[in-house]
Amino acid sequence: MLPLVLFLASLVSNVRALIAQHDLTTAENLTRAYQSQVGATPEYAAAVSWLARAEFDAKRIDHAEALVAETRRVALASLASRPLDSDPFLPIALGAAIEVHAGVLNSRGERAEALLFLRDEMKSYGATSIGERIRKNINLLSLEGKPAPALDLSQWLGAKPVSMASMRGRPILFFFWAHWCSDCKAESAIIATLKANLGPSGLVVVAPTRLYGYVAGGKDAPPEEEKQYIESIRRQYYPALADVAVPLSSANFLTYGASSTPTIVLVDRAGIVRLYHPGAMPMAELSARVNAILGK
Repeated sequence: MLPLVLFLASLVSNVRALIAQHDLTTAENLTRAYQSQVGATPEYAAAVSWLARAEFDAKRIDHAEALVAETRRVALASLASRPLDSDPFLPIALGAAIEVHAGVLNSRGERAEALLFLRDEMKSYGATSIGERIRKNINLLSLEGKPAPALDLSQWLGAKPVSMASMRGRPILFFFWAHWCSDCKAESAIIATLKANLGPSGLVVVAPTRLYGYVAGGKDAPPEEEKQYIESIRRQYYPALADVAVPLSSANFLTYGASSTPTIVLVDRAGIVRLYHPGAMPMAELSARVNAILGK
């Protein structure tokens, strides 16, 4: 039997560390030991969801699906007595279960079924913290080749944003970022270089962000305080994008499924999405995609 202190310290952290070492067998054994000694808690569900993701990435689809079913069973049982966002582990668990199940369906050639499933889950959980994540997975399967959704422009930082219609005829690079995101700070140098080099050829950069309810150190903050903090982060880390419009809206993040930051979206001159990419992109890859739209 594994020492109780090993997983009470943080089952999820230990499981993630073992997955990073590609030791999925020990990670699953640790998770089962936790279940036998502590029970099927929300943290247990979150740990199983990490295992499901790892098994899916390893292309062991059947085992991934079995772990997804277990995650969902435990998460839904917990939801019978509490809201989803009342526990930090429940959104992790259920969000991953939804994501991996959709991935399993798509990997089996059942893309339409995956989209139907995701849209049904969006109806149930779109107003919770996992709404952006569900929308991200819908967009990954369906957004490219479709008209870019309009942005909420009611609030902004920096230059006043203009409507999608007024930008028609120019390619647009959306750079969704967050004030706490180190990957966004790193990616901003690439975005700024593309803007400087390709702006004269017509490229427009728009950098949506949103409020998260906190500032440095995770300190809770009201909207006005957080807006001032975001502006200070913008000046410190994004000076090369100082003249870029920054729509400020959670609705934009939900519409575009920007649960991962950065999220990069490239729209062609006709307003059609040609690239939807959660996560950072290297210069060579992103530059090639922008140049293709510009006809270079």
